[in-house]
Amino acid sequence: MYKRFSRYFPIFVLPILAAFIISFAVPFVMGIYLSFCDFTTVSDARFIGLENYKEAFGESFTHSLWYTALFSLASVITVNLAAFFLARLLTRGFKGTNFFRTVFFMPNLIGGIVLGYIWQIIINGILRYYGVDITFYEAYGFLGLLVLTNWQLIGYMMIIYVAGLQNIPGELREAAAIDGATASMELKHITLPLVMPSITVCTFLTLTNTFKLFDQNLALTAGAPNRRSAMLALDIYNTFYGGVGSEGVGQAKAVIFTLILGAIALLQLYLTKRRERDV
Repeated sequence: MYKRFSRYFPIFVLPILAAFIISFAVPFVMGIYLSFCDFTTVSDARFIGLENYKEAFGESFTHSLWYTALFSLASVITVNLAAFFLARLLTRGFKGTNFFRTVFFMPNLIGGIVLGYIWQIIINGILRYYGVDITFYEAYGFLGLLVLTNWQLIGYMMIIYVAGLQNIPGELREAAAIDGATASMELKHITLPLVMPSITVCTFLTLTNTFKLFDQNLALTAGAPNRRSAMLALDIYNTFYGGVGSEGVGQAKAVIFTLILGAIALLQLYLTKRRERDV
């Protein structure tokens, strides 16, 4: 049986491999090459070495990097704490849990641009009583993005945590209760260790989604004031399309962004996976 399937293995793999090479591998390699070039189109690329990378590490990119890192850290903490709390609440078995799960998940179905404009209207409607708007100060944009991201992602992460909590055997909880374990002891020694795979997935998804946030940032503040609320993806976009001749710098920023995101994601997966093995 195995030999029969292995004979047709290349037939099934070839379309996926071709799509991967055409849509990802080739553009990725070309993007790395173009980051060392001065170009306006692919056909007129001229190799200039590390000049784009030297120019890439300007004030705007450095600020966007720290702004994005701080935002991602805040989002990972707030989104996952709130999602885990809601998941615990909605696995208690009371009536209407399926309805509430659906309601909390629905914001994740709204597109980023639409979501950004919705929250821009809401936040500006509150701030206008103080004579300002969300673009008045970069901290307003940061908090607005944090609220928007929590509202969008909490329901999605909650579903993953619900699945993890429902896989915990009820016998363990009963045994802990018989042994006199308190709620905090049960959480620390039973719930959290057994739900670690869900924590790994949720932290990875939250980290990667928030680090490469673009649509919501563009719609909510567009980087104002003076690009101080621009996250990395938006800063790269503004650089690449900021004027003729800046494409190479934007491409260099994109390569740096990819390497940073990949390194952070791999580090997070390593740390959480190691925690899974420890328990």
